[in-house]
Amino acid sequence: MDDFAQFYQEGGFFMHPIALSAVLGAGVMVERFIFLFFRFNINGGQFFNQVQKLVMANNIDRAIKLCNAADKAALARVMKAGLTRANKSEADIASAIEEALLEVTPAISKRISMIAAIANIATLLGLLGTIFGMIEAFNAVATVAADQRSQALAKGISIAINTTGLGLMVAIPLLAAQVFIQNLAKKITDEVDLYAVKLENLLAARVRQG
Repeated sequence: MDDFAQFYQEGGFFMHPIALSAVLGAGVMVERFIFLFFRFNINGGQFFNQVQKLVMANNIDRAIKLCNAADKAALARVMKAGLTRANKSEADIASAIEEALLEVTPAISKRISMIAAIANIATLLGLLGTIFGMIEAFNAVATVAADQRSQALAKGISIAINTTGLGLMVAIPLLAAQVFIQNLAKKITDEVDLYAVKLENLLAARVRQG
């Protein structure tokens, strides 16, 4: 811990915005993971099979209650929209499902791109700190007295190296997390699209059968 405190202090001013990027990126990452993994996510195949059995048994109210029990899940919200129009026309069912899809899809992908953007900003701040550190080092060589030159040069090099190091330490985990969260969001979106179409076809067949 003392070593990191020294590392941070020797990095100069640019360590502060990089640290702020780390806090902001971690906050977005944790928020997205909680929402996607614990709220929006659901076992799509199992959930659809339960709804399908209830629809085929003509128990629409029970199917809606099943969706209400998992009302935070994106798939449940889309299915509920279709089920509430189950006794309407095929066009009404399709319209309700499409409208629900348009609502939940942006909520699934929201703020994910911010994680990569913050990682890139942290990297660029590290490079900017490197430039300023090198400028300070060159100025030390040109202007500082000979007996203080090595100390001033070391200070400039520390700023250059430490800011780059911290920028990469922030950016790499954020980019790795962004890949994981992006894949999780894609899985949820693909499941919602797939089972929304399946439900629409199921309800449409029910309408045609009268």
